[in-house]
Amino acid sequence: MRDNIKGGALTETTFLVLLAVYQPNHGYGIMQFIDKETNGRVVLGAGTLYGAINTLVKKKWIDSYDDDAGSKKKEYVITDVGRQKAEEELQRLREVVKLASVIMSGGNSE
Repeated sequence: MRDNIKGGALTETTFLVLLAVYQPNHGYGIMQFIDKETNGRVVLGAGTLYGAINTLVKKKWIDSYDDDAGSKKKEYVITDVGRQKAEEELQRLREVVKLASVIMSGGNSE
């Protein structure tokens, strides 16, 4: 995944996966969440999704969730570090939208 370390920007896929695991969710559930919440604009293939999941687990942004209910599907949940990254991305996006709104309405960004 090409998350911008220096600038802090996350890829859309990364951000959407993080949002999908604010509650424990399995791979197919994550795919369904993203498809539904983006009104079909973003549809992840299994390879893309599981590549993203593996990367996020390695970064410790998400972790396996064990609910002791004996579920056969492996579920994932966001970690505290992942929440912090998602909150930082939300703030970054708000700043971008604010700048765009000012400029597109004919205002000056300074």
